[in-house]
Amino acid sequence: MLLRAKQIGGHLNRHSITATATRRFSTSNIGKMPEDKITSWVAPNDKTGEFKRGQSQFRNWIKKGGEFPPEKGRYHLYVSYACPWAHRTLIVRQLKGLEDIILFTSVHWHMQQKGWRFATSTDNDAPGENVTPDPIKGHEGYEYLRDIYFQVDPEYKGRFTVPTLYDVKQGKIVSNESSEIIRMFYTEFDDIIDPKYKNVHLFPSHLQSEIEATNQWTYDDINNGVYKSGFATTQDAYEKAVTTLFTSLDRAEKHLSSVTDGPFYFGKEITEADVRLYTTIIRFDVVYVQHFKTNVRDIRTGYPYLHKWLRNLYWNMPAFGETTEWSHIKKHYTKSHTQINQFSITPVGPEPPILREDEEVPAVAFALKNAGKK
Repeated sequence: MLLRAKQIGGHLNRHSITATATRRFSTSNIGKMPEDKITSWVAPNDKTGEFKRGQSQFRNWIKKGGEFPPEKGRYHLYVSYACPWAHRTLIVRQLKGLEDIILFTSVHWHMQQKGWRFATSTDNDAPGENVTPDPIKGHEGYEYLRDIYFQVDPEYKGRFTVPTLYDVKQGKIVSNESSEIIRMFYTEFDDIIDPKYKNVHLFPSHLQSEIEATNQWTYDDINNGVYKSGFATTQDAYEKAVTTLFTSLDRAEKHLSSVTDGPFYFGKEITEADVRLYTTIIRFDVVYVQHFKTNVRDIRTGYPYLHKWLRNLYWNMPAFGETTEWSHIKKHYTKSHTQINQFSITPVGPEPPILREDEEVPAVAFALKNAGKK
């Protein structure tokens, strides 16, 4: 194991709405919960100790002439401000000017045995826009996100995940796959949005192959990699995941160091690659470093190009900064994952959660100052 640790170290030193429900939910469905706990991330009989993410089960598509046509006010987006996958959809919703076309509700940050719950009128610890009870007419008694899933399918056996894109008119779930929801948002509503947003191309044709290639390793190694590290239940599984994670962070850093024609991942054009990477990197220093044990390096001291890229998005792009809710992010992980953090203690730092563009941690500021004297 010592040799393995040395190998890792050497390797890392390199660089009011109405729902017409097709079926009604009732408390009788509670007994139909999946046997595994929603907070069980690795199967108890899995000897590898590796976290394996399940597939989303609702994969419909919004399109003209289809079962789910693009219409203003027809769809409702359920998210969690804590969740990086749901965060993608909030960012794209704002970038594409869909705020008046697709309304949203954020669940409370605390994931319990029954999964994500809606905030109540007495909750005062969950700031942010639309952190409310389920606002859909007919959903007045719904306490948990799972209530919607059981309304759609009383025999549902899967997980109850965010984001969930819901068709209010039919009482059906369109999709709970974030990568597909954001792509629907790119183009399917272009005929009913403000014309200025039609020119927002997050998946431009001339960059599609590069974006797809970047998505593959970014998702496997970074977006999902932090979870593979944090949810691992064996030392070998953890070391394998964290090594891969930092190898790919090095890869992203190297790529950004070569970009000279703009502040975004591919230069002057903001794309899907920025959205998908941001939602993990913005959570890295405040949660993942300590909670998921991804502490080989942090972003603010170990990755200057990633740090610069991140701060530009947060401070200069409202769709990114305005949808980042630090309280939800920190409290969800540290108080929901009791198998990792038994006493649900939320660390105070880092403070501030993100630095200004003209600010550096003292060690980096000192190094930059001295570098300028040479």
